[in-house]
Amino acid sequence: MRNIKLTIQYDGARYKGWQRLRDPDKTIQGKLEQVISKMTETETEVIGSGRTDAGVHAFRQTANFKTDDLRSLEDIKEYLNLYLPSDIAVTNVAEVPERFHSRHNVISKTYLYRIWNLSHPEPFLRKYSYHIPSPHLKVKAMRKAAEYLIGEHDFTSFRSSSAKNKTAVRTIKDIRFEKNDGMLEIFVEGDGFLYNMVRIIIGTLLEVGLGNINAEEIPSILASCDRTKAGPTAPPHGLFLYDVKYPE
Repeated sequence: MRNIKLTIQYDGARYKGWQRLRDPDKTIQGKLEQVISKMTETETEVIGSGRTDAGVHAFRQTANFKTDDLRSLEDIKEYLNLYLPSDIAVTNVAEVPERFHSRHNVISKTYLYRIWNLSHPEPFLRKYSYHIPSPHLKVKAMRKAAEYLIGEHDFTSFRSSSAKNKTAVRTIKDIRFEKNDGMLEIFVEGDGFLYNMVRIIIGTLLEVGLGNINAEEIPSILASCDRTKAGPTAPPHGLFLYDVKYPE
């Protein structure tokens, strides 16, 4: 039995997220399983590194599946890109040890959130960035606020009220900012994330940037374990799963 690892890009705009639903056409996992099952001529489960929400995109999602199919890695890649819809692409195919598991073996993930920060909207970026029409977003204050989030914390204040995780303790390894002309990009790396956690972190940092929350309030927001104390949930279309790391 072979274990095949996929690296995948997708535009999540028309999907209800990664996780398979009753209608496979509405999710990334469902689409992949349809095509791979047709290729292998057997029902095949595809395991992803984690779920992305409805409308969220991915530069480098990782998944794996088990198969007895003997075709070459290049032929697998060619077949998948031929039959997958144009908003999903397989960028790499590799054969990995049988025990490799896309979700259980993750050591960190990085998400990217893109903010278009000029007064005018940008039509060609409207589906892939969040427009904040204020050229004076206080990025310095946002950086300071982000520093309080780095490290191991209870992120109850930064998860959806519908999240069902047994523990909200997570470790943020890094939050970095890059500004290029009107585009502000925020990269958040952590050992794992709760439901809506990245989008709530971004929404809170934006509230700091807009002057509605002081950077120094972040420790008390964390300590409160109260979702209502943090900022709003940023919309999904600016969010990308940017990278997934595994042990060497």
